[in-house]
Amino acid sequence: MPVVFADRVEAGRRLAAELTRLRERETVVLGLPRGGVPVAAEVARALRAPLDVAVVRKLGVPYQPELAMGAIAEDGARVINDAVVTQARVDEHDLVDVEEAERTELERRARAYRGSRERVDVRGRTVVVVDDGIATGATARAACRSARARGAEQVVLAVPVAPRGWEARVGADADDLVCLAAPEDFMAVGQFYLDFAPTTDEEVVGLLERARGGEVRIPAGGVELGGELTLPRGPEDTAGVVVFAHGSGSGRHSPRNHFVAEALNAAGLGTLLFDLLTEEEAADRELVFDVGLLAGRLDEVTGWLRGRLGDGPRVGYFGASTGAAAALRAAAGAGESIAAVVSRGGRPDLAGEGMLGAVTAPVLLVVGELDEPVRGYNEAALRELGGTSRLAVVPGATHLFEEPGALSEVAELARDWFTAHLAGAGR
Repeated sequence: MPVVFADRVEAGRRLAAELTRLRERETVVLGLPRGGVPVAAEVARALRAPLDVAVVRKLGVPYQPELAMGAIAEDGARVINDAVVTQARVDEHDLVDVEEAERTELERRARAYRGSRERVDVRGRTVVVVDDGIATGATARAACRSARARGAEQVVLAVPVAPRGWEARVGADADDLVCLAAPEDFMAVGQFYLDFAPTTDEEVVGLLERARGGEVRIPAGGVELGGELTLPRGPEDTAGVVVFAHGSGSGRHSPRNHFVAEALNAAGLGTLLFDLLTEEEAADRELVFDVGLLAGRLDEVTGWLRGRLGDGPRVGYFGASTGAAAALRAAAGAGESIAAVVSRGGRPDLAGEGMLGAVTAPVLLVVGELDEPVRGYNEAALRELGGTSRLAVVPGATHLFEEPGALSEVAELARDWFTAHLAGAGR
């Protein structure tokens, strides 16, 4: 009994489970339109990687267009099957005509899918090229060559299903090949899906919009900060976005903050994780603890976010350690425009004199039971905050919440707080 996928979404999730080793790398996922994009979207979500399309076009034999004699991709990448060209007696003039027509269509589709947005930069990164399956392999090979031409450090071709011996068809166009099933009785990709309905251009655009965040560069304080924006429901349907302010010695790749962010994303909330300082600045310990500077950066990043998403989504702050002090200080100056704040093992005592009393947003302070003296700082801060604020103490937890189940409790507390005050309030 051959493997059968319910649909492209299930195939993408199962494929993503085989690619988890790439999660810690600088990875970009490229889906082949149209059918490969729903698969790629699930892979990108699981790897926390930017999603883009690798626009390709099959070159069909003039009098038998369903028979591929090659494929083209962006950046001039092309694959020609010389055996098919010879057998079908296609001359150079016919080949040029077909390629010119398909190149025009390729450019049209690229504009339709991306609009005015730039392609995701793949230079120096691991690129995962994803399709819903491989038949001849021509389009997948062209996409891999395009990624290589754009400077990808490593190219991984990943598909749910392909015919037996497919690796030989791809050759050296990819550095790594991943396939869930390669059955002998392969006739067409669609035979391995219960639902193989055609993917529309509108669906492709929608998936790209929902993943539009991905990796971003944010101008703030005269520098450019790296960030990761995730909008699980797309800009139009996102009720709230939580901006993360990390603590000293950490950044947007913090595994603890990512753990919490995933819980928020699962609840339909957007997240923005970003570096408060550049790499050079982070080496200066005075800047690391300059809460005024960090709060100013957070405020500028929030302004950038509102400009990108409009006035629809409400904004909240999640701060850890010194980042929590920056979040509270920024919230104090922002008034009601910040809808909620959560502090994880935070140092509210560093926010600045009089700042806590100026915070109008509901604040949840989360500390570990065994995290002394930070627990004391938070107990004192609660008295200053007043209003809709509370202190949650995680039993048996220390400062980093490394104990079994401790970080999960933090994530649940943050999810419930933000869901109530971002997604629920005023909507």
